[in-house]
Amino acid sequence: MQTLQEPRRVLVVAFEAAELLDIACVVTALQFANHFHGRTIYEPVVASPGGTQIRTATGLILNAQTSLERARGPFDTLIVSGGTGYVQAMENAPLVAHVRRLARETRRVASVCTGAGVLAAAGLLDGRRAATHWDHAAFLKERFPRVRFDSDPIFIAEPDVCTSAGVTAALDLTLAFIEADVDAALARDVARQLVVYLQRPGNQAQMSMFTAPRPVANTVVQDTVAYAGAHLDQELTTAFLAGRAGVSERHLSRLFLRELGVTPGRFVRRARTEAAAHLLAGTDLTVEAVARRCGFGTAEALRQAFVSATGVSPSHYRATQSHTAVSGPDGMSRG
Repeated sequence: MQTLQEPRRVLVVAFEAAELLDIACVVTALQFANHFHGRTIYEPVVASPGGTQIRTATGLILNAQTSLERARGPFDTLIVSGGTGYVQAMENAPLVAHVRRLARETRRVASVCTGAGVLAAAGLLDGRRAATHWDHAAFLKERFPRVRFDSDPIFIAEPDVCTSAGVTAALDLTLAFIEADVDAALARDVARQLVVYLQRPGNQAQMSMFTAPRPVANTVVQDTVAYAGAHLDQELTTAFLAGRAGVSERHLSRLFLRELGVTPGRFVRRARTEAAAHLLAGTDLTVEAVARRCGFGTAEALRQAFVSATGVSPSHYRATQSHTAVSGPDGMSRG
């Protein structure tokens, strides 16, 4: 067993067409933790099948430091990256077998993005709830019915197995590791050095403002979406929007469901919540002012919508995302 003074050995598993950011977010954050702590507390090593170079999903070539075959524990953390090559990786029996073997020699196993598919193929997620990239969750659910894949949270951290959402969520997960392993102050130092927000809480939803919206072909939906986005503080009931578009409420709902997968009412609520998130993180408006500007009317109505959509309160979101000053009731800065 490692002592508290020994560096924590971290093995990052890469494969052909792995996502470079999945790997870089982890390794860079751990190296910054070493720098700010004043000693080597983490020893990250990148391993690949055969120890060979891999062509990442971006086309850049990455040199592995060791091979999966030669890697031997004990390790503090085993992290499997994701990337466009994850299906081939999870169908690579020797790779999956080595991940399964290394997991037995590791205190904490984790995956980034679609790397959860490799953990699932190794049987390490059976009976568990697991986070993954929102765009791949349905495929993985069908492929591994014993795993409860969840496309909502940024990451899910359990003592022995952790999974995260897509790409830069690797940074949130790694910052959470640093906080749990050392302390919150070091995690904050690393976040500031990387010029990112303090880490998002794991149960924060992968809100659509972080993802690409569906393309909209129907002109009625296009116009209604544009109008709603520009008038969030005004009346935006389905009846009003349908009347403005010159169609029935029922027809407008059918169009929204076909084009966006949500009803007009749900779309407006989500758009208001996303706008509120941007204002909370990027301005010093009070929660009450944000609620009025985004059409919620009251701070309580905003709180209910925000908790429902993201899993955290507006004040918690602001505390983890922003360093802005507190404003007065009129929205003017008091900081």
